[in-house]
Amino acid sequence: MSTHYHAVIWIDHSEARVFHFNADEVESLVLHPHNPTRHIHHKADTIGSGHAEDDQKFLHAVAESVMDAQEILITGPAGTKTALVKHIGKHDPALLQRVTGVESSDHPSDGQIVAHARKYFAAADLKTPQKV
Repeated sequence: MSTHYHAVIWIDHSEARVFHFNADEVESLVLHPHNPTRHIHHKADTIGSGHAEDDQKFLHAVAESVMDAQEILITGPAGTKTALVKHIGKHDPALLQRVTGVESSDHPSDGQIVAHARKYFAAADLKTPQKV
């Protein structure tokens, strides 16, 4: 991938869609966990939360995919986006400083993700000068 200033990640438990972009170009990447989790039902009188553990290799691969971006927006429908932020904070605090926002979103199309990120960063860029 070429270097772009901005990146947006849409992530849930089954995939991460990563977009590096500027005003004219978009490069995309789709990542999948090594062992996708299936829906787990919690049974009464059992030990444990009934939730699958986060796939750390998957989260690491997603984090590595945006290492060259200077500003990163993370979106998604559930807790995986929060798990990604925690993973980045634990393993690469310098990258966490470049995460400018974490937002909830349902299941938008790729075009909707990029359009939202462009609008998000346009507003943020008015407040912060870009430095490479």
